[in-house]
Amino acid sequence: MSAGSDELLAHLGTGATTVARAFAVSRRDGMTIGFTDHDRPLRFEGIDFRADTGMTARAVQSATGLAVDNTEAFGALSAEAITEADILAGRYDGAEVRVWLVNWADMEARALIFRGTLGEVTRKGGAFSAELRGLAEALNQPQGRIYHARCSAVLGDAACGFDTALPGYRSERAVEGIEEGRIFRFAALAGFDERWFEKGRLTVLDGRAAGLIGVVKNDRMGAGSREIELWQSLGIAPEPGDTVRIEAGCDKRVESCRLKFANLMNFQGFPDIPGEDWLVNYPSSGAVHDGGSLRG
Repeated sequence: MSAGSDELLAHLGTGATTVARAFAVSRRDGMTIGFTDHDRPLRFEGIDFRADTGMTARAVQSATGLAVDNTEAFGALSAEAITEADILAGRYDGAEVRVWLVNWADMEARALIFRGTLGEVTRKGGAFSAELRGLAEALNQPQGRIYHARCSAVLGDAACGFDTALPGYRSERAVEGIEEGRIFRFAALAGFDERWFEKGRLTVLDGRAAGLIGVVKNDRMGAGSREIELWQSLGIAPEPGDTVRIEAGCDKRVESCRLKFANLMNFQGFPDIPGEDWLVNYPSSGAVHDGGSLRG
């Protein structure tokens, strides 16, 4: 326990307390925003905790063992703090959350009482409600390898090892036409085969939608243009002139890993694993039975 926690415990033991809660939300784009349910702003650990957002939270629930902490935070949507546009854009999805109990009369006396991530964020009537998930939430995620004919890695991650910044595997250009926030049209996107970007990523690099990422569903050649369609509309639609980066897609097949990316040594699938047809197969006098590969 830190010295600040000891001081806070001593303060709580007096019975007449001056405590408040302070919240720090760190988004994945590097921005950190501080809030407090006190009636005046606070500052510690280099973070300004604002008091003008109506931020509050239910009591933190935790248990021994690996039980997941469970609580919820509320606040008013503010143009200078958490905005509805940023929530719709998913900028707070998976953001890190830290909550302190702090003596506002002596901010050195404080204790970190919660650390986790934001879960579901909902908005209604000019306010937001955010589910807070504890660190044990990660233990609910599937772990380990999957035995499958296709690759289990994500293109460009540590397991894959492929550098998507290599020439010929990405393109950065200005948006020329956009429809429904998910269909992008480019007059000149030469040098790439049709469907080259399918299952790839489109990242917005500037403008109001900077930092948003979409997954490419279709990549088709049209009459004098190329159409890149995303699976889902971006929370904030880019505008013509904004710059986007489009990266090549991977369909997880061993043939694509070898021919498209020349990365077969890092293939994370099991292309020779028997399929369901093999389970119901039976010996035939006309077949070769030499113990060789069943793939032919």
